[in-house]
Amino acid sequence: METKIVLLSDAEEKRRVSRTILEALPDWFGVAESREEYIQASAGQPTFAAFRDGQPVGFLCLKETGRATVELAVMGVLASCHRQGTGKALFAAAKDYAARKGYCFMQVKTVKMGMYPDYDRTNLFYQSLGFQEFECFPLLWDEQNPCQIYVMNIAKSSEE
Repeated sequence: METKIVLLSDAEEKRRVSRTILEALPDWFGVAESREEYIQASAGQPTFAAFRDGQPVGFLCLKETGRATVELAVMGVLASCHRQGTGKALFAAAKDYAARKGYCFMQVKTVKMGMYPDYDRTNLFYQSLGFQEFECFPLLWDEQNPCQIYVMNIAKSSEE
């Protein structure tokens, strides 16, 4: 089954796609208030969606955090599509876009390795993409969810 990656332009479609995916992933996005913040923010961010048979199966939003840095602000792929290359395809499109826009670095925040099995898999996924550990902020979110920040030099990798 072919997956098509699209850069969405319509704010309402961005919200619809992000809502569809995030509400289907309660193990990662179970806090309604946080989930709604991601959904609303997606309308104003570069948002990539993965479609199979015309239906959204994943998405990724970028957020500028500095003149040279963009953050992978939120990403989700339906559990039925995990380990099938959907997340990697979304990331590749977002990384290419960020490099073409002149960003030098990409960062992503997640819960530190060793806290929860689902987030351990998330950490391993980001590491498999080439992200490197940057810093952990134990109290940025709360004690049960220490924030691990990963970074990647996309200017260097885009020249390779």
